[in-house]
Amino acid sequence: MDFTYLIVIFLIGFIGSYISGMVGIGGSIIKYPMLLYIPPLFGIAAFSAHEVSGISAVQVFFATIGGVWAYRKGGYLNKTLIIYMGSAILVGSLIGSYGSRFMSEGGINLIYGILALIAAIMMFVPKKNVDDIPLDQVTFNKWLAAFFAFIVGVGAGIVGAAGAFLLVPIMLVVLKIPTRMTIATSLAITFISSIGSTVGKLATGQVEFWPALIMVVASLIASPLGANAGKKVNTKILQYILAVLILGTAIKIWMDIL
Repeated sequence: MDFTYLIVIFLIGFIGSYISGMVGIGGSIIKYPMLLYIPPLFGIAAFSAHEVSGISAVQVFFATIGGVWAYRKGGYLNKTLIIYMGSAILVGSLIGSYGSRFMSEGGINLIYGILALIAAIMMFVPKKNVDDIPLDQVTFNKWLAAFFAFIVGVGAGIVGAAGAFLLVPIMLVVLKIPTRMTIATSLAITFISSIGSTVGKLATGQVEFWPALIMVVASLIASPLGANAGKKVNTKILQYILAVLILGTAIKIWMDIL
């Protein structure tokens, strides 16, 4: 493990975690393709899809802690939403992450591509007046929220993500949750989801220790910085940033699959 290796892995973790803290995702939507494609460009041994999903799972666990801590004040965390969606996504992610050991690398990438494509489509659906709702008057269908969270958890557990890149459009488009509450609450739900993904990946030996450790350090530094920056950015801009990131990743993954 040389200096170039350390810097490349650290920068992937830092950039992904800064963006994830700002737009309310765990960061796997960004770091999964970065870990797959960037290290080989620098002559660093390429990671397999199983290794990338394992590293991502551990990194997301720590990235979301930093993001939630930064959003802990201001009334942005919806505790009811966290309880219903968090418990459902935890069960789903445990099932998905354990089951991923029986899947081929092509199968993992296909699941990731499908999830990214669905998320990209949802992000471009018009979201009318969601930010006009006062935070203390937000209502939603609890069981519908739990159902979607479970489905997201299974798919996200397979690819080592925590599912926030799908949770965010579901919360914005289907549940009609205001943007800043969506960002903060999705980070908390993603943290819960990442517990299941991380346990499943560790139990099945899919985690490379040193790259995961480097990514964790980068996450703990960058995620709170990104979350604080996100509080100051216009909500429409935050939505566009996330939509473009998800769309770009979906296109890249599908180009490789096809």
